Amino acid sequence: MAPPLGNDAHTFRSGLRHSGHTRRSVLGGLAALGVLGAAGCSRVAEVSGKEGGDLLERLRAQGVVRLGIAGEIPFGYIDKDGHLTGEAPELAKVIFKRLGVGRVQPVPTEFGSLIPGLNSQQFDVVAAGMYVNPERCQQVIFADPDYQMLDSFIVRKGNPLGLHSYKDVVAKKAKFATGTGYAEIQYAVEAGYKQGDILIVPDQVAGLNAVEAGRVDVFAGTALTTREVVKKSARTEATAPFAPLVKGKPHVDGGAFAFRPTETKLRDAFNVELRKLKKSGELFRILRPFGFTKAEMTDLTAKELCGG
Repeated sequence: MAPPLGNDAHTFRSGLRHSGHTRRSVLGGLAALGVLGAAGCSRVAEVSGKEGGDLLERLRAQGVVRLGIAGEIPFGYIDKDGHLTGEAPELAKVIFKRLGVGRVQPVPTEFGSLIPGLNSQQFDVVAAGMYVNPERCQQVIFADPDYQMLDSFIVRKGNPLGLHSYKDVVAKKAKFATGTGYAEIQYAVEAGYKQGDILIVPDQVAGLNAVEAGRVDVFAGTALTTREVVKKSARTEATAPFAPLVKGKPHVDGGAFAFRPTETKLRDAFNVELRKLKKSGELFRILRPFGFTKAEMTDLTAKELCGG
């Protein structure tokens, strides 16, 4: 999936993965999300003072878990038939059923409102493929990542400028675009691109259009979203995935479910089931229909991505 520069309140899930921004932008599911909003936005029960939290017990008793989603394809969205889907909701359906919670209910919001909404009891869990980074780890607790992600570019067919990294973009003085609040903004700036020269567009579809129209030479996004969007284009292609440099070192992002800091029991129980799905290969079978490949499967931990 993934949040604008600087703060998670404005961050879309494509955000600055290492600095609190998101990675992705809202796509066409938002209209349908609004239909479900009234049903999904009732407030959850107040936090218990019980050590480790008692949310799992309460969810089992009520039979439903409320998922905070951001309407972003392929991470969590409402499809054209009005059904909740995406890699995170489909994974949530499996894991929460194993935990004794039979139903999931979407609570749509903007990506930047996911963490505030979680901590203010508007929903129980963030199921939006949110990148794990140290800033977010100070506000919520994460399950271990269910996927990892590299970056990729949308370029014109044949990649005439030979753009394979952010350093290439700078060296070739290419016209560069990325999405609102995407982590790719900071990756380009770190490589030496002037932030004021970046064309910011709403999402990867707008980025594709900008490359096709010749307004820019390159659009940067996640490897998953770029390879999916160019399938419908005869004039562009996606470059091979690569790891952006953060403080001079290759950086791989990981997306995960987020929980309130008090609910360690639920997070730990979720992790137990997630590990079983990874070991059996079922996790890949759940994520594959949404464009994920084996290269996006990961053994990264939340502890690693939180910086300790």
